[in-house]
Amino acid sequence: MAVAAAHGAGETARLLSAQEVQPADLLDAGGYLFVCPENLASMSGLMKEMFDRCYYPVLGRIEGRAYATAIAAGSDGAGAQRQIDRIATGWRLKRVADPLIVNLAAQTPEAILAPKTVLPAELDRCRELGAALVEGLALGVF
Repeated sequence: MAVAAAHGAGETARLLSAQEVQPADLLDAGGYLFVCPENLASMSGLMKEMFDRCYYPVLGRIEGRAYATAIAAGSDGAGAQRQIDRIATGWRLKRVADPLIVNLAAQTPEAILAPKTVLPAELDRCRELGAALVEGLALGVF
């Protein structure tokens, strides 16, 4: 999903894993597209660790910047979405698109542990979200 969104955003976007992101990356960016899986009704541990590591170093320095989210979920994705929104509220970010939640319908232990395939139509939505974020930033809409 993140790769598809980055392709939609084109050359102006940087695709970084949560492990790679440093406070300087957040300070250098004009906007953010946070993409993660939901695990046990929470954002993934790596995404949470990124927010924990970067929260205070950028607090008070990125207000008003645009953000959007894309979440791969076994059901509704609401738990992860709520967590990210709370952090974004603390940073005073501005949501610029409705949450993109891809429901992979993994509800049994076997389905949860199995490799997942995101449907082409859902990947198209990710590309469109990446493109919309970059276009809005370029036009100064956000």
